[in-house]
Amino acid sequence: MEQTRSAAHPRLRRIEGRHNPLVKQLRQAFAHSELTETGDCAIEGLRILEEAIRSGLRFSSVFFRESAQDRADRLLPQIGAQVETLLLPDKLFDSLVPSESPQGVAALVRLKQFSLDDVTERLQVGPIIVLAGLQDPGNLGTILRSSEAFGSAGVILGEGTVSPFNSKVVRASAGSVFRLPIIHNQGKSADAKLEEVCERLRAKGVRSIATSSHKGTPLDQADLKNPSAIFFGNEGSGLPRDLMAKMNESIAIPHTPQVESLNAGVAASIVLYEAARQRR
Repeated sequence: MEQTRSAAHPRLRRIEGRHNPLVKQLRQAFAHSELTETGDCAIEGLRILEEAIRSGLRFSSVFFRESAQDRADRLLPQIGAQVETLLLPDKLFDSLVPSESPQGVAALVRLKQFSLDDVTERLQVGPIIVLAGLQDPGNLGTILRSSEAFGSAGVILGEGTVSPFNSKVVRASAGSVFRLPIIHNQGKSADAKLEEVCERLRAKGVRSIATSSHKGTPLDQADLKNPSAIFFGNEGSGLPRDLMAKMNESIAIPHTPQVESLNAGVAASIVLYEAARQRR
């Protein structure tokens, strides 16, 4: 029989088979770094699950590794009784999650969805961060974390940018991905097509500002107090030329010439800090 109840934790339903529908959803969401058909994101790790709980996300299902089922004592009291809670054999659990050292708990959670209008309504919080072709998950996670820490209206992920549902992005964001307004093209949203974004921002009186390694207004001389969208490009090639043509201004972070360029996560964090400093 595939499903049994755990004697130690009555809420845990033991699943042995790989073809259970919830197991298949978790595997596919992790493997493809995308939402499930029902709009759920796969997350993993005790701290990340606790961040999801703290952020008020709705859980669809929670998965425990058999050898780590003691973590159920810590998590289950914080998770609604209607949520599916499953106990998986160690080997099955390890085959589903991307981590090389699994912490023994994973979940499918529903993330909030946002539109460009939702983001522009928050411009009093800080600038919009727009990412064009950013590919490193660690960089994106860092930018999301800094965007929440220093104040950002939201983050727009354009074509070619790494998925915000990538497990490395979720982990590097330290939970900010759950709380920050994010617009992404994985949902096939027109709001994430950057040339259209520029036009719509211009219509709303929002300045589009490019970031560059060397050319542009030095950051400490740039005016970041007014409503603005700050664009960051691909780690190697920067912003596409056709997108650069739509910018109102270009800014650069002064640094020693021996360093060719800054890490994208570091550069965005510095710009966000300066924008917050100017607002104060």
